[in-house]
Amino acid sequence: MLTSMARLPLHTLPAFRAAARSQNLRLAAEELHLTHSAISQQIKLLEAQLGFPVFDRRGRRVVLNAAGQALQRATEAALDRLDDGLRAAKALADGEAQRVRLTLLPSFAQRWLLPRMARWRDRHPDIALELHTSQQIVDLQRDGFHAALRQGAGRWRGLHAVRLIDSPLIALGAPAAAQRLQGRGTAALADEPLLGAPQLWERWFALDGCRVPVNPVASFNDAGLMLQAAEQGIGIALGRELLAADALREGRLVRLSPLALPDEQAYAFWFVCPPELAGWPPLLALQDWLHDELARSLQAEPAERPG
Repeated sequence: MLTSMARLPLHTLPAFRAAARSQNLRLAAEELHLTHSAISQQIKLLEAQLGFPVFDRRGRRVVLNAAGQALQRATEAALDRLDDGLRAAKALADGEAQRVRLTLLPSFAQRWLLPRMARWRDRHPDIALELHTSQQIVDLQRDGFHAALRQGAGRWRGLHAVRLIDSPLIALGAPAAAQRLQGRGTAALADEPLLGAPQLWERWFALDGCRVPVNPVASFNDAGLMLQAAEQGIGIALGRELLAADALREGRLVRLSPLALPDEQAYAFWFVCPPELAGWPPLLALQDWLHDELARSLQAEPAERPG
């Protein structure tokens, strides 16, 4: 009977976690770059020390039993916290060779961050940014990222989140579209080729009491591509004001209506990191710079719709 943590062979826990995830000793061995025999011996040592099995053997497969499931829940949490601590320790020990690994949406990288990277370099020449873009939410701990820029409600379990800015959805078009729509009301936009999700357009039109049929000519899984299509005159986009800020200032896009569709819980931008890194100086520097640049973006005077 297990009576003390001193009797738990901690070095076997990574093997247990890998086997529990894959339910296959061969795959667990490949993940940890060990032999099948080594993984099997570590599992046997763990079970012998615990005094009870954590897997049921079914041919070549291993399946967690009830006791194993309870141990897996505790082990995953403990090893994740240890990984976080090791990552934080490494980050703090790097000294002058600072590098921040940041994951973010392609649209945010393309439309907003990249045009401002020179100012980041001028302000912090000793902190390199390593950027990774993805449409999917990345597991920061598992994939070794220091931080993320995300859109959402700010509730990501086990992560520290700082709200950066809200960005409402506004109607945007090329200057030629603005000329066509000059002096016309909200409903006139329904006669234009629309880009984006129909349910969002319906909600936007409803802000002005308009109930019109909405059948966009194209939809996109990337907001940056949608705004690029609008710039090229393919259609009218319902896009985030922040992502369109540079194009508005430069006149490549024009805001076509004062209506703005707010959705704070779904569309706010957040800075996210593991709690252990919340006080790491390079991440604090990055947050400060982001706040300054976001304020600067929205202070610029955009081109207005004619008339």
